[in-house]
Amino acid sequence: MLESWRCLEPTPVILLKEGTDSSQGIPQLVSNISACQVIAEAVRTTLGPRGMDKLIVDGRGMLESWRCLEPTPVILLKEGTDSSQGIPQLVSNISACQVIAEAVRTTLGPRGMDKLIVDGRGKATISNDGATILKLLDVVHPAAKTLVDIAKSQDAEVGDGTTSVTLLAAEFLKQVKPYVEEGLHPQIIIRAFRTATQLGTVSLVDCDVGISQALRKEQRKLLEKCAMTALSSKLISQQKAFFAKMVVDAVMMLDDLLQLKMIGIKKVQGGALEESQLVAGVAFKKTFSYAGFEMQPKKYSNPKIALLNVELELKAEKDNAEIRVHTVEDYQAIVDAEWNILYDKLEKIHHSGAKVVLSKLPIGDVATQYFADRDMFCAGRVPEEDLKRTMMACGGSIQTSVNALSADVLGSCQVFEETQIGGERYNFFTGCPKAKTCTFILRGGAEQFMEETERSLHDAIMIVRRAIKNDSVVAGGGAIEMELSKYLRDYSRTIPGKQQLLIGAYAKALEIIPRQLCDNAGFDATNILNKLRARHAQGGTWYGVDINNEDIADNFEAFVWEPAMVRINALTAASEAACLIVSVDETIKNPRSTVDAPPAAGRGRGRGRAH
Repeated sequence: MLESWRCLEPTPVILLKEGTDSSQGIPQLVSNISACQVIAEAVRTTLGPRGMDKLIVDGRGMLESWRCLEPTPVILLKEGTDSSQGIPQLVSNISACQVIAEAVRTTLGPRGMDKLIVDGRGKATISNDGATILKLLDVVHPAAKTLVDIAKSQDAEVGDGTTSVTLLAAEFLKQVKPYVEEGLHPQIIIRAFRTATQLGTVSLVDCDVGISQALRKEQRKLLEKCAMTALSSKLISQQKAFFAKMVVDAVMMLDDLLQLKMIGIKKVQGGALEESQLVAGVAFKKTFSYAGFEMQPKKYSNPKIALLNVELELKAEKDNAEIRVHTVEDYQAIVDAEWNILYDKLEKIHHSGAKVVLSKLPIGDVATQYFADRDMFCAGRVPEEDLKRTMMACGGSIQTSVNALSADVLGSCQVFEETQIGGERYNFFTGCPKAKTCTFILRGGAEQFMEETERSLHDAIMIVRRAIKNDSVVAGGGAIEMELSKYLRDYSRTIPGKQQLLIGAYAKALEIIPRQLCDNAGFDATNILNKLRARHAQGGTWYGVDINNEDIADNFEAFVWEPAMVRINALTAASEAACLIVSVDETIKNPRSTVDAPPAAGRGRGRGRAH
């Protein structure tokens, strides 16, 4: 108190430090009350089950990031903090989401275009996969990141429909934007959207067609159609029949768990796409080999496989190591000990009965020649992913020591073979007993093309897995969206009030999928949509856009199929993302924390070389 008080006598006696601010009386009390009211305003709209959300970027808490908006402002947040609220910020968030949708709009469907994206390191990526494009874009707007996240979740959950879910979410927001600008409460919009999503999901489940598990041949045909539909919008659409068969073969090879990690994809540049092959087992590129590998056998039948995480190589002494010897015999004893340790390891591996030795760590030239003399094959520096997949397929376990090497920890397969593919040599393990696995070996030209082919196959594999797990499909090409739009539009006419307008807007937003398919193909979207509305009104449930003939067609009979779960997930995720954006009534951006840079190193007494 003595250090921070100013004596208010006619001739003042200063008792506080220079620069100290002091306020007292009624004004300071009113200011404190106002500050507390502002804190309450910060959280007032979040109360209860219909409370609104706050969007805080790099926030550390309300108390540090809020500005008192009284006539005489009391600053409660850090300098540089940006805060926006009310209808303008909500409209701004909606506009940001629409910009994200514009980035991927033209990639939808079999006539969609590709994007060429170059990152900061100069790496070029060509893709029309919505999730891949959005991952590569450096999106900084906090609301727009929501659409990026739902595209990623759609890709992780079902593998396809990433562009569709982004377009649907943006279109839902676009349709309600006029109502937001007119002051309609966001909770009314959210309630209508959730009702429409629930009704649409139930209607979609009623419409889907089940895949019979009894007839294996029929099921396979249906799965191939699903894979072809997923590949029709990809860069390899001209070879979709070839790759669809390979994808279904790959998924059928797996066990009941359908583990995605049991399918490997390797790329070998050169050759045509049709030279790609599916290996019923594990395959990986031949690792770096030391002198002596030419003498090793390249094919075995029913070999035992040792999987190691052990270094089989003579190494130089580590830095700062020191050994003091006084005689030549002492030095020779040290050298002999090193060789004995290595040979002891090699003998234990040989006596275990293993014919193929794989190690995550290097296998040197001495070990390579030792194994070659005993008709054994070895490979060092095997990637961890390939080593684990070999373990899961062939059995056994990865050993960190050779002391406990026995038949119980060795794997096996029917055939091991090393063969030439293009300009590369590959190791093949086929007939794996423990777990069913397979490997794609893709051929092609440019690296970017190969990477997009890999992404396309990943999407098709995910679609086939989802079709097997959920055993129900719907027609694509905008057919199911038009049917849901008709159903919800008819329903909206049976209810009164604002809900009628909002569910009608939701129904109209669903038409963005067939409309965008038409736009990307260069068709007259208005004419095609009018035909679709008329046909669905007459009961044509599966009529959608016919890309090949610029007309409408029964896409179920045309085998344009996709798993029902893809559409259900897209509808639900898009609706929830739209509700999330609408529920935000304030956006707060805290400034980035600045850290003082370390002082630059000096040049050291001026003894450096002049430049």
